[in-house]
Amino acid sequence: MADVTENSPQDIVNRYRGMVETLSKYLKWFKENDSKAVDQKYNGSNMDTTMIFPVYDSTVLSFVKDAQASGLMDRNYVYLYSRKNLKTWKDELEYISNVDIMHLDDINRILSKYVLGGQVKAGMWSEAVQHGIFEHAVRKMQELIELWDHEN
Repeated sequence: MADVTENSPQDIVNRYRGMVETLSKYLKWFKENDSKAVDQKYNGSNMDTTMIFPVYDSTVLSFVKDAQASGLMDRNYVYLYSRKNLKTWKDELEYISNVDIMHLDDINRILSKYVLGGQVKAGMWSEAVQHGIFEHAVRKMQELIELWDHEN
């Protein structure tokens, strides 16, 4: 995560503006594909041993790549989950819907859980799409930044 010396609303907005502008281009696709499977299981049936792993839609892979390239993914996201007692994806969505501009870092931590976790745990990216985590996180960040820009 970026070294942060200030945490005023403007500093937070400045830190996330580029990432949100980049990721918001995926919002329409996420809306159209929520509740759909965005991966296929490949089992290597032509091989002697069978290993099943997901093959993701190219849009999901592009989103993940863009999120990672932002340099803002937070590997310490687990602390948010223990502090706020977030246990399920429903808890995450409720939390996202209720945050303000001062908690953009928290939305990013939820996003980070899925982006980073999907690198090592099969199915996390699909869960994030199917449950609307990616869509709601980016949309809420976009709304908060736009609201801040409008008011200032």
